[in-house]
Amino acid sequence: MNSGNQSYNWSELGEEMSASTVEERSCAVLNTFRDKVEELKRQGLYREFIACSNLAAERGHTVHNGRTIQVWCSNDYLGLSQHPDLIAAQIESTKIHGTGNGGSRNIAGTSTTHVDLEQRLAAWHNKERALIFSSGYVANFESLSTILSAIPEMVVFSDANNHRSLIEGIVRARSKKHIFPHNDLAALENFLSEYSYNCPKLIVFESVYSMDGDVSLLSAICDLAEKYNALTFLDETHAIGVKGPTGAGLSEELGDHRATFVQGVFGKTFGTVGGYVAGPDSALDYVRSHAPGFIFTTALPQASLDASLKGLEIIQRSDELRQTLRTNVRILKKALANAGIDFLDADSHLVPVLVPGEERIRRMSRHLIDEYGIYVTPVNFPSVPRGSERFRVTVAPYRTPEQISYFVHALQQSLSDD
Repeated sequence: MNSGNQSYNWSELGEEMSASTVEERSCAVLNTFRDKVEELKRQGLYREFIACSNLAAERGHTVHNGRTIQVWCSNDYLGLSQHPDLIAAQIESTKIHGTGNGGSRNIAGTSTTHVDLEQRLAAWHNKERALIFSSGYVANFESLSTILSAIPEMVVFSDANNHRSLIEGIVRARSKKHIFPHNDLAALENFLSEYSYNCPKLIVFESVYSMDGDVSLLSAICDLAEKYNALTFLDETHAIGVKGPTGAGLSEELGDHRATFVQGVFGKTFGTVGGYVAGPDSALDYVRSHAPGFIFTTALPQASLDASLKGLEIIQRSDELRQTLRTNVRILKKALANAGIDFLDADSHLVPVLVPGEERIRRMSRHLIDEYGIYVTPVNFPSVPRGSERFRVTVAPYRTPEQISYFVHALQQSLSDD
């Protein structure tokens, strides 16, 4: 067998190869993957997965290697994934409808709950239509790539801190694009001003940026969109359920519903799985009819969507969970500041705790699990620039002041012991 770094001149092998030559060729190709994985490990970028088993009866806790530990990095911002009403809704729906829909949306996969939930989501965001996808990533990628491919002359203006799903959707369409520095309105306007008023344009941005926890200048961006005749695509992933009187996101909090398209997810505050895009009827009908990732994939189970529907009802009917979340965030930030722990104090429920150094943050993550029973995932390159490694901490409504105090104590001790 040849080593992974041996190169072949494939043109010299000829059309007919012996079985041993084919095997050698296959091994050489596969060894390339092995070498690339080893390079990730050498660079400290190899991702280790922590196998856990969440406990519905003990919110915010999971079982790892036989131990019950606390999770402080969950995207389940309101704790709804373990809410008894959602659990009951999914179980009851499963008993009636089964575990799956048996097909794509085009082939017997569109349940009555799909239709009901899409209508409610559209109304929630003051849009004509909503379309459900298998995940938030797929919602962004498929919607953007399909919309942009339909209008090849469309020019895209993308915030530099946009999520990978937005970036990939833009890249897939091969549209002309400009990447403006994060939240830099002057740079955005300079780019927009290069094009005629009637040139098709799309500004793509988020409401809450998950790595820094900061918010976009939504209304100012919409003002520019109106001035330069541009459409807008707003990713509300990390604001859904958390911001706004009924949890509809930053748009609702600001009372500004001018964004052309609004994307949201079920996999965070809803506590289930899936994503969606709300917007103009004709545009989303076109996406429904042309997006490969929508057409050629199995629809989400009706039972899962019934749980999502229950999550939407809980989010809309009361502000109590959001108020408790905000209170917990204030308690956490005050405790971190008093302990002298460096964090980004942004206007959101996300609290990035800075622990620079790839090896250092990995070492500290493992120490917190082993010594304190606390699980918080390291966030490093390429998610954030090298030298700005961090823990992205979340503190759901079920967290008690005592648990917050214990977490900060464990973090402080781990930092001092490192």
